[in-house]
Amino acid sequence: MSNADLQTRKNAATPRGVGVMTDFYAARAENSEIWDVEGRRFIDFGGGIAVINTGHRHPKQVAAIKAQLDSFTHTAYQIVPYEGYVSLAEKINDRTPGMHAKKTAFFTTGAEAVENAIKIARAATKRAGVIAFTGGFHGRTMMGMALTGKVAPYKIGFGPFPSEIYHAPFPVELHGVSVHDSLKAIHNLFKADIEPTRVAAIILEPVQGEGGFYQAPVEFMRELRKICDEHGILLIADEVQTGFGRTGKMFAMEHYDVHADLITFAKSLAGGMPLSGVCGRAEIMDAPAPGGLGGTYAGNALAIASAHAVLDIIDSENLLDRANVLGEKIKARLNEIRKDVPQISDVRGPGAMNAVEFVDPATGLPSPEFTQKVRIAALNKGLLLLSCGTYANVIRFLFPLTIQDNVFDEGMGILESVLRDAAKA
Repeated sequence: MSNADLQTRKNAATPRGVGVMTDFYAARAENSEIWDVEGRRFIDFGGGIAVINTGHRHPKQVAAIKAQLDSFTHTAYQIVPYEGYVSLAEKINDRTPGMHAKKTAFFTTGAEAVENAIKIARAATKRAGVIAFTGGFHGRTMMGMALTGKVAPYKIGFGPFPSEIYHAPFPVELHGVSVHDSLKAIHNLFKADIEPTRVAAIILEPVQGEGGFYQAPVEFMRELRKICDEHGILLIADEVQTGFGRTGKMFAMEHYDVHADLITFAKSLAGGMPLSGVCGRAEIMDAPAPGGLGGTYAGNALAIASAHAVLDIIDSENLLDRANVLGEKIKARLNEIRKDVPQISDVRGPGAMNAVEFVDPATGLPSPEFTQKVRIAALNKGLLLLSCGTYANVIRFLFPLTIQDNVFDEGMGILESVLRDAAKA
């Protein structure tokens, strides 16, 4: 079996709409490394798009899934419930920020969690409007696309989208949008588009993922909380990509001194098994009537077992501290390289949710061309990198927090070499 043969079969059997970044096919993976069907090794700095914070096939996770397999694989939780779901909800309620009473419901995908958060907010407030932000990514479902603040490739050809969704600019000083600008835009929405008494929720990522790894400033989060409290609006933190240790905290909202009413999460919750959830204030979570929430696979038993193992791994291996150590190392290295690579305009990110942004030194404009050159050159040397950003000019780093020191250093060596080579070309 070769990569070329599989590529031919893939192109014949699957639609082009499922975009695939690489042309090699995985055969096996371990912690921070992937081997393809031809035996080539790749260092994984993409982590399945922030899904494997605890690494590929962690032994505790594998053991937990195997143990659950010996009991049962599926009952549909809303038909025949099981203790694992309840105890995981208790753990999430305890670990999310805030001392208020909370409840948690589990689903399957991040987009599904976001959809249900909007449903819950509308049921609780009896309002329809939702405010989201430019550059935000909230999924590929119809509601997810409506909330997402990036057209290509997510929205092209798929409209019309659900109504009563409004967008304000996300504060990114690097691109000339201040906190004041963003807040003014929200107040302009209240004057020109929708009165605040019709807004159910404001949703944002504490650190934008697909949008470019821009972190919401503390001042901005405080002001959003004030706006929500003043007008009876719910604040939803989309932590699908930021959750479970990526930012050096269990949840990114722990970097702030205000709390969200609802938090959505997925990705690294179950270390590669399909599981997502919504956690929020108990009275808000109870707003939908029985049967209003759920799903055939929501809270699947195997995924629940995996999530229990993930939480244990994060604690027992001190992965929150590990995220901060790795993040500081990569930022220090990139800032040193930056002295000789003028295309680097910014190095940023809390914990190990880090990114480097590229521009054309002659114009100062975003350079997706340089970004792509670096990504492809790194891949050719065995380092898997992911790009992102509204202008596709950002490389984000999502390596497992369990990555071995020698593999991390090897990956950083490859990154430095391709950056320096690309800058000279």
